[in-house]
Amino acid sequence: MYTQGGTPILVLKEGTERKSGKGAQFNNISAAKAIADAVRTTLGPKGMDKMLVDSMGDVVITNDGVTILKEVDVEHPAAKMVIEVAKTQDEQCGDGTTTAVIFAGELLKVAESLIEKNIHPTIITEGYRLASEKSVEVLESIAMKTSEDKQVYYKIAMTAMTGKSAGDMKELLAEIVVKAVKSVAEKRNGKTVVDIDNIKVEKKHGGSIKDTELIEGIIVDKERVHEGMPRVVKNPKIALLNAAYEVKKTEVDAKIQITDPSQFQMFLANEENILKRMAEKTNEVGANVIFCQKGIDDLAQHFLSKKGIYAVRRVKKSDMEKLAKATGAKIVSNIEDLSKSDLGTSAMVEEKKIGGDMMTFVTGCTNAKAVSILIRGGSEHVIDEIERNLHDALATVAGAMEDGLVTAGGGAAAVEIARHLREFAMKTGGREQFAIEAFANALEVVPRTLAENAGLDPINTIIAINKAHSEGKKYHGVNVFTGQIEDMRTLNVIEPLRVGRQAIQAAAETANMILRIDDVIASKSSKGGPKGPGGMGGMGGMGGMGGGEDMDY
Repeated sequence: MYTQGGTPILVLKEGTERKSGKGAQFNNISAAKAIADAVRTTLGPKGMDKMLVDSMGDVVITNDGVTILKEVDVEHPAAKMVIEVAKTQDEQCGDGTTTAVIFAGELLKVAESLIEKNIHPTIITEGYRLASEKSVEVLESIAMKTSEDKQVYYKIAMTAMTGKSAGDMKELLAEIVVKAVKSVAEKRNGKTVVDIDNIKVEKKHGGSIKDTELIEGIIVDKERVHEGMPRVVKNPKIALLNAAYEVKKTEVDAKIQITDPSQFQMFLANEENILKRMAEKTNEVGANVIFCQKGIDDLAQHFLSKKGIYAVRRVKKSDMEKLAKATGAKIVSNIEDLSKSDLGTSAMVEEKKIGGDMMTFVTGCTNAKAVSILIRGGSEHVIDEIERNLHDALATVAGAMEDGLVTAGGGAAAVEIARHLREFAMKTGGREQFAIEAFANALEVVPRTLAENAGLDPINTIIAINKAHSEGKKYHGVNVFTGQIEDMRTLNVIEPLRVGRQAIQAAAETANMILRIDDVIASKSSKGGPKGPGGMGGMGGMGGMGGGEDMDY
């Protein structure tokens, strides 16, 4: 509100909140720090889990940073920006979400003290930009080549799963992960490309985690449509149909007038002949297994079972695409156009009962470019968390396979980059020097948090790692189990280069964006509600838990 000649002039709508200057900056920084603190204790092999309960009473127990932040219902706009860092990290790398968030929070925390010393935010953001570029350069210079070594990929998978629910069975799961990623890896223009969407993950509770297995083919969570169909088909000829196995309906509403019973009988007989012809056509081309994306008429089911054909209906589109990649079959949209060249093959198609449900297994696919992992576990909560752990491991192994470069974990890379940044700051000079040094200090939050979560003295740990690095031991980090400073390569603690690079870049860019804000104008909320601490809408509440079935057929 402004006044002119004693008359008030309303510029902003009544009820609008406005914070400006240092008040706005510190408010944003506090919200971002609250988000970082929420996931800080989950970092590392000795990180703890969080239990999240939504308004419906549904429970999620997880150690995964991005899952925690997705489920928490956050109101503060700056806090939402930090959560975006975790989401981007998850999409790009699959792992390192907690690291990225606590690093972003630490960058803002050290910036706060610089702002208090009257260093302008634009100078801080410029320093952070220079430091980010230098950090990535140093990280790439200390990265190690994988040289297609299978053992390296096992180590990466195990590092991604250490400290999580899957940690106890990480050797078995790492073997499954590496085999799965190698199966779907493709060479394009001399480069390795891995699309982990070609790895289907199915979950069924029952048994234990050690019953989890890799299927060289596809698991379809559907049963055969008719009891008269064979339960097992060896060396099948597989047809994939994106067409209804039913009599076609007219596009518009239509009436058929029948004047005597014989005409009605002819009408029914004709419908029956159409369905019979469809079954005969399928049998003529040699198909003895059908996966249909749409429905199969009851009468058609009868005719197909008489021909000894195994049929499954209402298969999801995503499953159809994976079946095509695994079996070599082509998806056909018209039954009349089906030919022998459209059929795919595998060693076996069979119906099995898993966890009380019937499922169809297409196994023994030669040179399959799509595979499945069947996760077993004692309860729904266990298998959900194993699935999240496997996703992290699959993504990190895929990233290492594509890039061919890995870095040391355990805070080793962070401390080495921080050392180089401090030297770089001295050469840079100017006020940006303070920001670069602050960036270096912020990087050390990773080994410091690892030590804190393991019950070690964080200051002594940082001093010990820096001492080792000053002696040229650039791959030394903290062994959280012994408290000693050791070579992370011998401890098999390694991660893909892209995880560290993405975490540094995303955290720096988000911190810079938040630091440049000096005015927050918020319209009055249309719906009220109690707010949790730090402007966050109740940390216990959870926003829209998804996970519904993919109804994309």
